[in-house]
Amino acid sequence: MDNAPRRAFAMVALACVAMLVFGLYLQHVVGLEPCPMCIVQRYALILVAVCAALTSASSRKGLHVTGGALMVVLAVAGAYVAARQSWLQWYPPEVVSCGRDLYGMIETFPLKRALPMIFRGGGDCSKVDWTFLGGTIANWSFVCFSAFAVFGSLMVWRSARQR
Repeated sequence: MDNAPRRAFAMVALACVAMLVFGLYLQHVVGLEPCPMCIVQRYALILVAVCAALTSASSRKGLHVTGGALMVVLAVAGAYVAARQSWLQWYPPEVVSCGRDLYGMIETFPLKRALPMIFRGGGDCSKVDWTFLGGTIANWSFVCFSAFAVFGSLMVWRSARQR
C-alpha cells in the first residue's frame, strides 16, 4: 500500500492548521485585527484542512480523487479572496469598502457563539499591517492557497492515472 498520498494530505492539513495558529498569534499576541476577507480566508483554510485530513484518513484511491478535487475547489476559492485582498492592498480604494455586508453575514452565522475568538474582526482589507519578505498576509495566503490547489490537482491526476 502506498502511504505517500495519505502523508501528503496530512501535511496539507497540518500546514493549514499552522497557518490558522499563526493568524491567531498575529491577532491575539501582536494585536492585528483581521478584516472580513481575512475571516473568509480562515474559513477556507479550515475547510481545506478538514478536507485534507479526511482524505488522508483513507487509503482508497477514489476518495483521494474526490478529496483532492474538493480541496482544489476550496483552495481556489481561498486564493480568489486572497487575490482580491492583495489587489485592494496594491490599489486601495478612496472609500474603504472590503465587505461590510459579508462581515455582517459572518457575524450572524451560528458559529458566532462557538468560535468568536477565531472569527471576530473588523479591520480594513486594504490596510497592510504585516509583511514578510516583501509580501503581505494576503499575498502569502494567495501563495499557500495556490500551492494547495496545485497539490490537489496533482493528487487527482496521479490517482486517476493509476486506475
